[in-house]
Amino acid sequence: MDYTEFLDRKAQLGGDYGFEATWIPPLLFPFQEALVRWACLKGRGAIFADCGLGKTPMQLTWAENVVRHTNGRVLILTPLAVARQTIKEGEKFGVDCKLRRDEMVKSDRIVVTNYQQLHKFDSSEFTGVVCDESSILKHYTGATQKQVTRFLSKIPYRQLCTATAAPNDYIELGTSSEALGELSHSEMLSRFFRQLDNKGQEREIKQQEFARKAVCHYAKLSFRVAQTIGQWRLKHHAAIQFWRWVASWARAVRSPSDIGFDDDRFVLPELIENHHVIRPKTPADGYLFVLPAFGLAEEREERKRTLIERCEYAAKLADHNEPVVVWCHTNAEGDTLEQMIPDARQIAGRTPDDEKEDIYDAFATGQLRALVIKPKIGAWGLNWQHCSHVITFASHSYEQYYQSIRRCWRFGQTKPVTVDVICTKGEERVLDNLQRKSEQASMMFDVLVENMNQALRVEREDNAKTKEELPTWL
Repeated sequence: MDYTEFLDRKAQLGGDYGFEATWIPPLLFPFQEALVRWACLKGRGAIFADCGLGKTPMQLTWAENVVRHTNGRVLILTPLAVARQTIKEGEKFGVDCKLRRDEMVKSDRIVVTNYQQLHKFDSSEFTGVVCDESSILKHYTGATQKQVTRFLSKIPYRQLCTATAAPNDYIELGTSSEALGELSHSEMLSRFFRQLDNKGQEREIKQQEFARKAVCHYAKLSFRVAQTIGQWRLKHHAAIQFWRWVASWARAVRSPSDIGFDDDRFVLPELIENHHVIRPKTPADGYLFVLPAFGLAEEREERKRTLIERCEYAAKLADHNEPVVVWCHTNAEGDTLEQMIPDARQIAGRTPDDEKEDIYDAFATGQLRALVIKPKIGAWGLNWQHCSHVITFASHSYEQYYQSIRRCWRFGQTKPVTVDVICTKGEERVLDNLQRKSEQASMMFDVLVENMNQALRVEREDNAKTKEELPTWL
């Protein structure tokens, strides 16, 4: 082993476990074909592509190539509502896939099921697995993450697909890497990060706040903001190596131009965000004025106290003849909205799975005009480009807010999308926090894409072989 090989081994770059793609459907766009070919060559890789860029046809094409290469089976795991949608996409692109809840048929080659049914399948029966909306793996202590990672551990071909709303979430990068068979979450932290003491955490928070305010200089400052995770900070000398390592097993794409293709067919329409601040008719008991809510307990009380007023305002906004989706956060909100909006139907946790899928289909096909739902139930993976009006209540979760909007505001949408965010006077701090997270997430994705592309450029330069010529005087 020479010194160059020794350094390559220490770099911990993801290896290639795959093969050359042999089948590409003609309906794929050039950038989608490039990502599929890369994923097939990797064998185990992640595609972090924004909403509407066609992750479903890409993962179906990848699955078909694995089936043809191995003559085995591929399992596609999806959220509940996305399973039927995946089957329809398979019919469109000429991929034969079957929806199964438990037992398979001997002739099945590509099987689609939801994450809740994974325990009914045996990993030894599959040569490939696709995790759709793989952000479900971000909770490294969660039961689902452990179950999926364990299931994937002995399967030769693996693909993760998601639109990462918070690209600075290193936990998700660590758990994704672990599921693909690269570094585990703990190994990633120990190799590329260092743990901060209390003073170090305070200093990082001040630096983040300064960088957030200096938006005009974010290109220089945001790289620093993008390097902390809880008590851990990316080592200064390891930044390039870290992003090079991520780029060895993942691709992040917000638009085709991020990987060198044309954006002509992928331009988002206008997004119109309206913030509605309601002044409650009466203040809380014992107070003369409406005061800002501090802490989660006071915020919960504020939401309970203003439930009717907020729902009445949402129902007023939804009073038209066009499709509308209304996002709520509690059962009380959902039940009240369903009663106040005459032609609306609600999907709640208590709704049977078969009924949920029927309601999803009715809304997607235009048979149902108004849908009331919680983000944690239906905010991932669904395509609702026919709807251009979103109503939601303020929340601290930017990921849920982002995913809720992107069900409608996604590539393929032809109309401007209106988003109405409702909060009370006492919840203005929640709205401010949501706006702050929105600004930061935008900056972070810029950093992720830029550094991943930079890592790829460095890798290509390292691998380039230059032809040396002798001087003419020799």
